[in-house]
Amino acid sequence: MLSIHTKDLSPVELQNYLLYAVAPRPICFTSTMDRKGNVNLSPFSFFNLFSTNPPVCIFSPSRRVRDNTTKHTLENILEVPECVINIVNYDMVQQTSLASVEYPKGVNEFIKSGFTPIASELVKPPRVAESPVQFECAVNQVIALGNGPGAGNLILAEIKLMHISESILDANGKIDQQKTDQVARLGGDWYCRLTKDNLFKVTKPVRSMGIGVDAIAYAIRNSKVLTGNNLGQLGNVEALPTDQQIEDYSRSPEIKDLLDATIGDGQTRELQLHLKAKQLLDDDRVDEAWKVLLIA
Repeated sequence: MLSIHTKDLSPVELQNYLLYAVAPRPICFTSTMDRKGNVNLSPFSFFNLFSTNPPVCIFSPSRRVRDNTTKHTLENILEVPECVINIVNYDMVQQTSLASVEYPKGVNEFIKSGFTPIASELVKPPRVAESPVQFECAVNQVIALGNGPGAGNLILAEIKLMHISESILDANGKIDQQKTDQVARLGGDWYCRLTKDNLFKVTKPVRSMGIGVDAIAYAIRNSKVLTGNNLGQLGNVEALPTDQQIEDYSRSPEIKDLLDATIGDGQTRELQLHLKAKQLLDDDRVDEAWKVLLIA
């Protein structure tokens, strides 16, 4: 494994490693305004949600690595401590990228990128009409992390008002993750897209206490079939199935056929049982997988 002391790298070299390694990163498409009323629109991928109560997002318009200059977004926020965070989906990603061009101060990126500004209700900067989710924010604090090239400036933006397109809501009025079609930043020119095909669920750890991977029997824990992800699933149960549940499951036609076909061949039986358990785990049928694995 390559080991590198960050102090031995130039800011440009370090930035390259970090942007490719820490990914994907959500995109904060931020509109701001200076004291003269000039509007700026710019994307930032040093961004995330950091608090729910109060609802606070943090993003960072870092100093430019090449010449240590600051960005218009930061300068505007220091003058007018308000912003709108517009969430980016696939339909607007190319225009969003265009808005990242370093136009001279005073140039309106809404116009350059072709986005539609709409008036906010609580803050001065306008919203991006094309964005599926828009957060009107008051800036509570700006924290400079340094004075050199690449140094971040943490913008603590408290969400005061949310606007959410009905097109991404489900029947209960909640955001449907399969409808958002969001994009995220990677390193260099690379992005990724959140689609139905690449979405998957990871069941949250049980509220009481999962048994843990260390509680899994040696033969299962060292299976040649099961992966680390599979072991994580198995370790996230509160309790193992009872002997009666295992016995009942072993009588199901598919499992009975497997057992009958491997009578007298313990090695093949274990392999086939592990393969069946993995299939169940990949379908998130953890309880059934445990029953298969615990069949004597």
